[in-house]
Amino acid sequence: MLDQRTILAMLRAAAEPTRLRVLALLTRGELSVKDLTRILNQSQPRISRHLKLLAEAGLVDRVRDGSWAYFQLVASGDRGQLLDALLGAIDPRDPLLERDRSRADLVKREREAAAQAYFQANAAEWDRIRSLHVTESEVEDEICRVLGNGPFGLLVDLGTGTGRMLELLSRRYERAVGFDINHTMLDYARSKIEQAGIHGASVRHGDLYEVALSDGAADAVIMHQVLHFLTEPGQAIREAARILSPGGRLIIVDFAPHTMEFLRERYAHERLGFPEPQMAQWLAEAGLRLDGSRSLAPVAQAGEGKLTVTVWTAARPGHADLVHAGTQSRRVEA
Repeated sequence: MLDQRTILAMLRAAAEPTRLRVLALLTRGELSVKDLTRILNQSQPRISRHLKLLAEAGLVDRVRDGSWAYFQLVASGDRGQLLDALLGAIDPRDPLLERDRSRADLVKREREAAAQAYFQANAAEWDRIRSLHVTESEVEDEICRVLGNGPFGLLVDLGTGTGRMLELLSRRYERAVGFDINHTMLDYARSKIEQAGIHGASVRHGDLYEVALSDGAADAVIMHQVLHFLTEPGQAIREAARILSPGGRLIIVDFAPHTMEFLRERYAHERLGFPEPQMAQWLAEAGLRLDGSRSLAPVAQAGEGKLTVTVWTAARPGHADLVHAGTQSRRVEA
């Protein structure tokens, strides 16, 4: 339970027009100071001041990401319940809040478009660019180890890119589908799959935040080097969890926290890696169990300009013996 002083401090912090607008915006996902500056058309010092007051009152959490910081609503405990009640009383049709939401959508679309433009310019080079960061063979060996042999009735690769995961794991599934938002990348992946003579795999245009599969459709889901390009990694993980069957496995491969700021501008990275507590929180919020993680660091003498990759393994609690030979493939919705 919260004492009166804490409740009053929270209400005072929220009782200001801009700060209330910030809280309303954060109900739709975390945002950076730069995002809020653009959405609300206010100066960076002013927005930073508002966020500082909201954080001191325990209404928002600040998540560091290199030299950037993202802000999110406090989601758990008595503070989260009070915040839910407060924001739930706001009329969603308020014209000012509707305008804020429209601007927020525009900012996110622009960021996603920057990532897509990068992919389109580098589709044929993507495998080579990945190899510059960390030894792929070691990462792929770890993916195969933690995923297991299957066979999986349906394996889904979210953010399939060049389709490398579909190729690597082709002996472990009966059917597989890779989703990506970029048509050029899909064309490249499709040609690689055909050249490799892989049967049962397909690629499809799709949004990782709204995957065109029914709940519980997949026995295994892979998210390989995709989360750091997304504006809402937690939302993408929740969507991956939605399509995962009870006992199914989720494998996430991405960078550990780093400070290579140039990756934002040159390579459209939204996030400079992911700390273990943040990943654990996202998985728990998605209803998944974190089974383990392993960090694959480059050798010391080659570490300069390299990145450490972490492989996280999670599962949806439930019947753990779903993937046997003869498992009936689930229907992929059109």
